[in-house]
Amino acid sequence: MRRTKGFIFGLIVGIPLGLWFGFNMGQDRPLLSNPFTEHTIQEKIKQTGDSLIEKSGEVLEKSGKTLQKKAQQIEPPVVPAQPPQQ
Repeated sequence: MRRTKGFIFGLIVGIPLGLWFGFNMGQDRPLLSNPFTEHTIQEKIKQTGDSLIEKSGEVLEKSGKTLQKKAQQIEPPVVPAQPPQQ
């Protein structure tokens, strides 16, 4: 009986704490912060800036790969063995 009470108490306390900590971890917030507060303007700007930098890096990487492919397809110019004499 005592073991069952301990198990039930652990579930009653553990599930809400696990949800609280898990939600905060998913939102990249400190573990003990309030999960129901709205993001501040600074946090929203930071998240937007981070996603913008990440997406622009991906676009630059794709364009760099495309340029490398095109550069490999172009034949290098043929340089004559003897320079023309005047």
